[in-house]
Amino acid sequence: MDGFLNLNKPVGFTSHDCVAKLRRLLNTRRIGHAGTLDPLATGVLPIAVGRATRLLQFLRSDKAYRAIIRFGINTTTDDLEGEILNQQPVPHLNLADVKTTLQQFQGTIQQVPPIYSAIQVDGKRLYDLARSGKTADVPARTVDVSDIKIVNWQPGEFPELEIAIACGGGTYIRAIARDLGTALQTFGTLTNLIRTQSSGFDLENSLTLNQLEEQLQPQTFQPILPDEVLGHLEAIALPPPLAQRWSQGQRIAPYDLPETFTTSRAPLRIHTETGAFLGIGQLTDPPTGTVLTARIVFLDSAEAYRQE
Repeated sequence: MDGFLNLNKPVGFTSHDCVAKLRRLLNTRRIGHAGTLDPLATGVLPIAVGRATRLLQFLRSDKAYRAIIRFGINTTTDDLEGEILNQQPVPHLNLADVKTTLQQFQGTIQQVPPIYSAIQVDGKRLYDLARSGKTADVPARTVDVSDIKIVNWQPGEFPELEIAIACGGGTYIRAIARDLGTALQTFGTLTNLIRTQSSGFDLENSLTLNQLEEQLQPQTFQPILPDEVLGHLEAIALPPPLAQRWSQGQRIAPYDLPETFTTSRAPLRIHTETGAFLGIGQLTDPPTGTVLTARIVFLDSAEAYRQE
């Protein structure tokens, strides 16, 4: 069982909890995930199974969320999982002001991650430092927010804003909730988060743990093939002799490659001429000249042709 699973993470589970559960269900320890979700968050958690765990690094980094932000409250974790630090009604807050201020959070922005996060400072996780009562100087990071749309506005003493966000990897939605509150001269905390898209996987086609178990019992579950989620990478098809040489770790010179070979130095999908996915390669420039090398051999050519 080598491939990907589009998991709909349940509330209350950590990403590690999901991996532990899947190891039991799928009877394998070779399971990894892409893009940690907080316990209170739900939605798309890309899972790699078997040999596909080596391909996680090549997934797209873009993500999308639906989030609800409550104003007038802040917590230790910047969401409702933490202890409330301040609670101050802001019935005067209006949608027009929120809409104007929200614009400054779109584009390439600087963001300080929440103190309760998995980021490491001096070799220690921030949430471990926070739980032990220690403080750390958390440096700001550059993140990309490609789009923010307002979905709903609920006025009141503690108004709530629902937004849809498309962003790059490493963006903390909790930090956006916190910083938006500060920019509006109040507090802000995240009350609900659903990841609707991640690394080419979407919520509509995700499976819950219960749905996965239902498919495993009659043995109808099929993992998603690597080609279905790595389509953003350029592909090269190799004839049988070159496919065999490449899968054995030999370097392939450009004059041996098909005439349509790329000049890109980005990772490449490597296939047989009949379409079987062999792995990830890359053009490199050693002293002897440009060559196609293997970064990840997912399937050797002999196994690929046997499966066909």
